[in-house]
Amino acid sequence: MADTGPEGGGEQIPSGPRPHRVEDFDALYQGTPPWDIGRPQPAFVGLAERGLLRGRVLDVGCGTGEHALLAAGIGLDALGLDAAPRAIAAAERKATERALTARFLVWDALELSGLGEQFDTVLDCGLFHIFDDDDRSRFVKSLETVVPAGGRYFMLCFSELQPGDWGPRRVTQGEIRAAFSKGWQVDSIEPSTLDVTIMSEPVLAWLSTITRT
Repeated sequence: MADTGPEGGGEQIPSGPRPHRVEDFDALYQGTPPWDIGRPQPAFVGLAERGLLRGRVLDVGCGTGEHALLAAGIGLDALGLDAAPRAIAAAERKATERALTARFLVWDALELSGLGEQFDTVLDCGLFHIFDDDDRSRFVKSLETVVPAGGRYFMLCFSELQPGDWGPRRVTQGEIRAAFSKGWQVDSIEPSTLDVTIMSEPVLAWLSTITRT
């Protein structure tokens, strides 16, 4: 089965089992995963241009590191984490090639307390939407251990308005608000887009700004 892209583009999008295990994600980095566009997502570039990336920055589920490197490029202390070793190796190569000082670690996003660090800004491009309901709850609790009061979490995820059933789970505004209903303030959920390698048109997404209370 295949789906066509949005806006009547007619592009054939393969559907199939969604990766869940670390090994599945790591294997995708033997090539170029759909989300690895080789540059920061425009939505996060916009945050940087508005001066919203501040203090110590955590790029959680960083893939090959574009958003940690974006933060490092504007002079911020940035750490990127991903469970896929191949992704982290690629991120480290990019940091060296670009002479940027971002750090990268192979790490489980559900176990952030083990870092023993605190972050003023957390960036999440496409991580939240891979979790099932139980792991969503675990992820939010994990975030709480590294984000102090006043810290901000910026999350870009697939919107339920995106047609088709290929790719990751779609997320509604209500689900975002429910997940962050305790200990957090949902400041905004804005319509946005997420660029991918397998389509010329971007994916419909939500950009959420959420503050730790």
